[in-house]
Amino acid sequence: MYLNNHSYYSLRYGTISEVELLAMAQENECEYFPITDINNTSACLNFVRKAASYNIKPIVGIDFRNNIEQYYVCLAKSNEGFLELNEFLSAHLHKQQPFPDYAPKFKDSFIIYPFERVLALEKTSFSTNEFIGIGLADINKLRFSKLREFTDKLVILHPVTFRNKRDYNTHRLLRAIDANMLLSKLPESQQAKPEHIMHSREIVENTFSDYPYIITNTNRLVEQCSIEFNFSKSRDNQNLKTVFGTTNADYEKLVALCKLGLPKRYDLITDAIRRRLDKELSLIKQQRFVSFFLINWKIIQYAKSNDYYYVGRGSGANSIVAYLLEITDVDPIELDLYFERFMNLYRANPPDFDIDFSTWDREDVTRFIFEEFGQKGQAALLGAYVTFKHSGAVRELGKVFGLPKHEIDKLSDGRYNPNQLDKLSKLVLQYAKYLHGRPNYLSIHAAGILISEKPIHYFSATHLPPKGFPTVQFDMHIAEDVGLYKFDILGQRGLGKIKDAITIVRENQPTAKLPNIHNAKPFFVDSNINAMIERADCIGCFYVESPAMRMLLKKLGVRDYLTLVAASSIIRPGVAKSGMMREYILRHKNPERRKQAHPVLWDIMPDTYGVMVYQEDVIKVAHHYAGLDLGEADVLRRGMSGKYRSREEFQAVKNKFIDNCRVKGETDEVIFEVWRQIESFAGYAFAKGHSASYAVESYQSLFLKCYYPLEYMVATINNGGGFYRVETYVHEARMKKATIHAPCINTSCIETIIKGKEIYLGFQHLQGFEKRNMLKIMNIRCDGLFVSLDDFMERVPMSIEQLDILIRINAFRCFGKDKRSLLWEAHFKCNHIVINELQQQLFKLHTKNFALPEFTITNLENAFDQLELLNFTLYNPFILLKDPPSNGLLCSQLATYLNKVVVIYGYLVTAKNTSTSKGDRMFFGTFFDQKGQWLDTVHFPPVAKKYPFRGKGIYRITGKVVSEFDFLTIEVIKQERMPYISDPRFDTTYNRKELPSEPKSFGLLR
Repeated sequence: MYLNNHSYYSLRYGTISEVELLAMAQENECEYFPITDINNTSACLNFVRKAASYNIKPIVGIDFRNNIEQYYVCLAKSNEGFLELNEFLSAHLHKQQPFPDYAPKFKDSFIIYPFERVLALEKTSFSTNEFIGIGLADINKLRFSKLREFTDKLVILHPVTFRNKRDYNTHRLLRAIDANMLLSKLPESQQAKPEHIMHSREIVENTFSDYPYIITNTNRLVEQCSIEFNFSKSRDNQNLKTVFGTTNADYEKLVALCKLGLPKRYDLITDAIRRRLDKELSLIKQQRFVSFFLINWKIIQYAKSNDYYYVGRGSGANSIVAYLLEITDVDPIELDLYFERFMNLYRANPPDFDIDFSTWDREDVTRFIFEEFGQKGQAALLGAYVTFKHSGAVRELGKVFGLPKHEIDKLSDGRYNPNQLDKLSKLVLQYAKYLHGRPNYLSIHAAGILISEKPIHYFSATHLPPKGFPTVQFDMHIAEDVGLYKFDILGQRGLGKIKDAITIVRENQPTAKLPNIHNAKPFFVDSNINAMIERADCIGCFYVESPAMRMLLKKLGVRDYLTLVAASSIIRPGVAKSGMMREYILRHKNPERRKQAHPVLWDIMPDTYGVMVYQEDVIKVAHHYAGLDLGEADVLRRGMSGKYRSREEFQAVKNKFIDNCRVKGETDEVIFEVWRQIESFAGYAFAKGHSASYAVESYQSLFLKCYYPLEYMVATINNGGGFYRVETYVHEARMKKATIHAPCINTSCIETIIKGKEIYLGFQHLQGFEKRNMLKIMNIRCDGLFVSLDDFMERVPMSIEQLDILIRINAFRCFGKDKRSLLWEAHFKCNHIVINELQQQLFKLHTKNFALPEFTITNLENAFDQLELLNFTLYNPFILLKDPPSNGLLCSQLATYLNKVVVIYGYLVTAKNTSTSKGDRMFFGTFFDQKGQWLDTVHFPPVAKKYPFRGKGIYRITGKVVSEFDFLTIEVIKQERMPYISDPRFDTTYNRKELPSEPKSFGLLR
């Protein structure tokens, strides 16, 4: 009876969720019910999954429309019909082609042409699976139409898009947002009709009472439709089942690869190693995950053949099979990684392999996956829904209501008095609440790729985002529900830094003998590297450079691999929030403190002193302490991390956890404290294998930082930095004895380069300097270095604005002229020569040279030019202060002022805001002192509110020096941002001879 039903996945059109549609169908006593979203299948799988709980037999279809004009509605008779509908829709979405007037000759789908459309097409013949859709509004027209003679082809086609007036208003707002126009200007042709609601069966039957055969035809049509997907726990894995033709061949290949890997990974192959391998292989075969490992192995083999750097992480790092296949570089035997976190009989979905590549290599790896596994349409990127958030919804609605920008800003930021709002503003806020959380448009999952046994269109239509790869129209939760498990291929700058650093070392130090960077085990025992970690000299290094991590490394006194693995997880917000980070530090530094551990927890987690640090600790505690089976323990772990769909299932496991502990005689005080710890951190802690993978990459970058610090800093700068801005890495290179040069026209490249210990910043760091001009300079310089400004202007034509950037950064200093003279020359010659950047000059044009006075350029003027063009200065920023610092206190002297109030000056590097348990805002500050050393501050809520940060610059900080675990910080009492001197380039009263001409760095004279 209801053949054309839209959910809110009819994007920027529909208003009802697929689950709400099912509830409406149940209320109207429907036995069959289709979902037919407009050019979209996002809701279909979840609709089928949920239908049984509403006693509904689901039907899936698509409402094919050009713009919003309905061409035909198609219903899948079967799964094969859904496949052909998805293929047809996807072909048009990929090519962005309009749908044809007539649907294809589908074999397993019904085609319903709207009544008005049939009249417009003058269609008079219909195949077996074609029908004419009659809406409630069409019934009177039908009486006078020849189409009434097609008695066996007429079915009810009434769109269901709304429930009520509010839904209709929301629909109109969505249409205005989609059209990017004022609501008052939205034409009716871009809207659905208000009557497109779900009328009761009684109303529908009464409307068609004179045509009972139409009702019969409609019922007969839906009774022929059936769609089935298995969503039960026993569902089959829908991923590609074989890689080498048969399951036996796959398993034999996996075993052979493991045998090859054993002597490569282990000098001594013990019985424990063999038992672990046999156990894993047996379970992998039993769980039918062999192809999952082989697909990942193939991806890694391709990456290695192209010398791509990668890191395999995720729970798969707990697997010795993954280690032997070189998918991961973490030895699960050495780290005693918990096998059941990786895989167990109760776990239906495969373990995770998150494989990181450098950003540049990732695109090619993705291309390989589609070419290798997607030849038959079996590969696709995983989709994601971008939903309306409050702020975004307010802005969109504010525009369609015609509010001025300042009003929209106030509403979006929450800076308004509710009692002073006008009617339109109240409507904006009201409908923003309705839109919040609803899908806005389709996007791409950050990393997920699906490789299925069946064609991917068996499950979904695909669209083609800018990345150029087919992308399914559902998200990771729906994919897991139906048995499709993603392969995570991620991009990571840290790997790009390692790869580039090795290349730079080979160029800058050709005689250097670099070890195999992929074998990190020698780095773990390198005393120089471990000493560097202990003093937190880790700027630029993967995952260990942030202020919080630098603080933790010093507090723990980390000087070995295993402690760094723990640190990688306890830095996570959940562990810190639960108080377990502090407890771990206390027990790590004080053996007596370890005696306070619960005996059972100590026995379960001796390596972390009885403190829960890793995700699998949840499984261990639930299994050994609370007596849950491994399946229940994994439900608990997944529930804590948000990867579950059933609150009831999770609550049942929680209740059993508490009951089992009570039966064992544990007190409620202990039970609920253990539960609190689990609950507070599990979703934010790492799996131990994941932390170990991170620690391996940290050691690889630490090795390069330790022995090749300047080359590594150049690689860091060229890869966009890391946690900090580029300025910080330039400063770090200087502190490591490099000489830093601004871009030079005859030496610099687009990226930053190093020659010995001389680092030349690249042209890419110049704000406003165009990429095409960088390329021209590099290409033309191949024919010979530039010898003068005239030579440059003749060979590299560019606008005076672009030339001005190069001159002011002093890129022409190699010619021996000051930049003010060069600016005079450039402006004079550009005013007398017509520059055509597309045509080389045939003849040299000479202009008259004028005798110019001798100009004095001070460091201060250069510093302000650099601030403007680089966003930072290569000089000591303290020369910019209007008034010199009132004292010279340095970080190295703070220990002598412990528990005393001091005044110290710091150049702001970064500030992190966080919330207290009461919800108040507080900050942690990171500064450089006057010699460029690190200074750490804490700003509690009252101080943070009274003395806020006011952007980049130098602050005069008054505070108390405190120490926790030998880590010194200043508890700020007061801070003020100190004013800079007036920009001398625009200050006519400035005396150009006041400052010395030699530049200063932080504590280092050049």
